[in-house]
Amino acid sequence: QVQLVESGGGSVQAGRSLRLSCAVSGPTYAIDTMGWFRQVPGKEREFVAAVSWWKDRITYYADSVKGRFAISGGNAQNTMYLQMNSLKPEDTAVFYCAARRGALTVRDNEYHYWGQGTQVTVSS
Repeated sequence: QVQLVESGGGSVQAGRSLRLSCAVSGPTYAIDTMGWFRQVPGKEREFVAAVSWWKDRITYYADSVKGRFAISGGNAQNTMYLQMNSLKPEDTAVFYCAARRGALTVRDNEYHYWGQGTQVTVSS
């Protein structure tokens, strides 16, 4: 069973940066794609970014974070990162790391493995 553990969340002021990490353990051969999602209470979980886990490193971002967030990492480190720059109050959410077997997708219901989430709070 693949296990994902997020870390790096916290509280920052608008305009600052945070880096989230997702440590991956278990049978990583079962992973083709990893992603970050976020959720605000009362709202649906939202796609943030995704990366192909192996050598081609294809990435894809939600329009709301493009140019501010960068996803990185892969099978060599067994860790995925999300560098978040120029944070805005609307980025406040619980951020989840996810993994799936299969091609990159933005649909959360197509990811098979999930972390427990880490809170990011951005104040104005």
